[in-house]
Amino acid sequence: MADPYHNNIYHQGDGDSYGTYGQGGQDDAASDVTEGHDEEDQMYEGEYQGIPHPDEVKAARRAARAKARTVADVVSDQEELAEQYEDIMEDCGHGRFQWTLFVVLGLALMADSVECFVVALVLPSAEKDMCLSHAEKGMLGLIVFLGMMFGAFIWGGLADKVGRRKCLIIVLAMNCISAFFSSFAQGYGFFLFFRLVSGIGIGGSVPIVYAYFSEFLQMDKRGEHLSWLCMFWMMGGIYASFTAWGIIPRYGWGFSMGTEFQFHSWRVFVLVCALPAIAAFLGLMFMPESPRFLLENAKHDEAWMILKQVHDTNWRAKGEPERVFTVTHIKTPKTQEDEFIEIQTATGTAFQRWVVRTLTLTKLVMKNVLSLFGRDLRLATLLMAIIWFTMAFSFYGLSVWFPDMIKHLQHEEYESKVKVFNREKVEQFHFNFSLENQVHKEGEYINDKFINIEMKSVKFEDSLFEDCYFENIRSTDTIFENCTIRSTVFYDTDLYEEKFIDCTLENVTFLHNKKGCHLDYEEENDVLIYLVSFLGSLAVLPGNIISALFMDKIGRIKIIGGSMLISAGCTFFLFLSFSQAAIIAWQCLFCGVSVAAWNGIQVITVELYPASKRATAFGVLNAICKFAAILGSSIFASFVGITKVIPILLSFGALVGGGVLALKLPETREKVLL
Repeated sequence: MADPYHNNIYHQGDGDSYGTYGQGGQDDAASDVTEGHDEEDQMYEGEYQGIPHPDEVKAARRAARAKARTVADVVSDQEELAEQYEDIMEDCGHGRFQWTLFVVLGLALMADSVECFVVALVLPSAEKDMCLSHAEKGMLGLIVFLGMMFGAFIWGGLADKVGRRKCLIIVLAMNCISAFFSSFAQGYGFFLFFRLVSGIGIGGSVPIVYAYFSEFLQMDKRGEHLSWLCMFWMMGGIYASFTAWGIIPRYGWGFSMGTEFQFHSWRVFVLVCALPAIAAFLGLMFMPESPRFLLENAKHDEAWMILKQVHDTNWRAKGEPERVFTVTHIKTPKTQEDEFIEIQTATGTAFQRWVVRTLTLTKLVMKNVLSLFGRDLRLATLLMAIIWFTMAFSFYGLSVWFPDMIKHLQHEEYESKVKVFNREKVEQFHFNFSLENQVHKEGEYINDKFINIEMKSVKFEDSLFEDCYFENIRSTDTIFENCTIRSTVFYDTDLYEEKFIDCTLENVTFLHNKKGCHLDYEEENDVLIYLVSFLGSLAVLPGNIISALFMDKIGRIKIIGGSMLISAGCTFFLFLSFSQAAIIAWQCLFCGVSVAAWNGIQVITVELYPASKRATAFGVLNAICKFAAILGSSIFASFVGITKVIPILLSFGALVGGGVLALKLPETREKVLL
């Protein structure tokens, strides 16, 4: 059987070598290495304090891994390549390059977070601006997660075949362009479509970001720094909340062109939400491709150049520019996708070549997806799928339930203050004051005028209107039910025929009715909407810090299992949700505890799978996460105002089940990335 590896050799300056692999192949790819300096002449600061030199620590770790390889009867080529890469990353160190990439990828992760918040924050204004029904509002809330579900699956798979950087640039560009067009879309259909496309784009960012960043980290830094990266998701929520509060209530920030084109301030907010994606897009222009991806695709020279760039950037920033990148050869596998050979030919038209390329790429991606359920990865994939599902089902379900419960309590309090007027008789009266939260039953209104007023949450039942005049009326949640209306004129109002339920209209005239829906920013944009979003995002800060500091100390499994089980216990506090303040407090507690589980899940996902399947696996699992989010938010929202018991029991059961299964996962904190 042919050896799938070239005859490449990996050397290091300290004399260690993994020897020669294989019997044939292309000529070795090598680089010229300049001479280094004698480090023995320098004095290590911690020598007299008993602190081991960092080089001694690295040497000890390498010796331990070499001993493990010697003890093992069979060491796969994949494991040997992983050991090589880990040693190279240790030589490159952790410094300026990783921190620069950290910020760029963090902005991409921040863009994903903002996308999850943007619709919820603009919906109170958008529903009035575009006259949305309850069904349309529900679809708008779900369409983004639907797009992110497909985006995670598609772009995660493509990132393992096309490249991490290239795919991430494309998804960020899709998000930016779609955000721009959705902000100008006047109709519900176009707005819905562009938000779907935006979701498909940004949905691929999470799988790519974690796979991409993990391949620039050495083993002892991986868990901590991937956890720090998760903090950008929190920053995205804070950014969205603050900008929404600062922009949306400012009605004057918009403009209009006639009656057909309106650009209100909530559309400005949609544009501003694209800024993190734009910044990440520009930053990626200066970042290289993952060298591990290039090595998996037998691009040795490109990978070597990038690794040298990482090495030199870090050591120059640390004040040691004389450090030399001593790697001359890196073991690289042959590309196994022979199908790609045919797409390099010049046969056929450009369209035919594009079709062949697309079909071949689709076949390779699906083959990679199916390999996740092979004998070696089946159990890990099944466990991770259940853990991702249970965590997302509970988290996103409760994330919708919390604000909906607050709105329900507000509505109950509002309804408790309703004023009821029975059998009132008003003649020749000029109503020049607004009517709010009132019910008028069996009233008679004769020769009355309603001019320049607002009606909010007003209901007229079994009433008579005769010879009345309505002018410049703005209404919200106002209806006429089983009323008789005679010889009455409605001029420049938004009282349409659908607001007259089972009414008798005799000689009634409607003139110059207002188009669209009434949009009052002072009324529709309660600061509590932004406050709940802000506090929920800020509450995860302690959990983020704790998980980052202890991820490499106590391990991923204990972090995930412990966080999910503690979160399950926190759900029982929701039985005490009798006020808005209590709900906000329990929301902050739940988010602060559960974020540690999210961090651990994302870290262990990149560590369980080999480089050739890492982004694909993350994409599949993240797609399951978004499906669970859609399911959980729909189910939990349906019980608001009906019962607390079912949402609490569902979230408790899911978190306990997922937490127990998480304890069955293998620990990966001392495992090199395959």
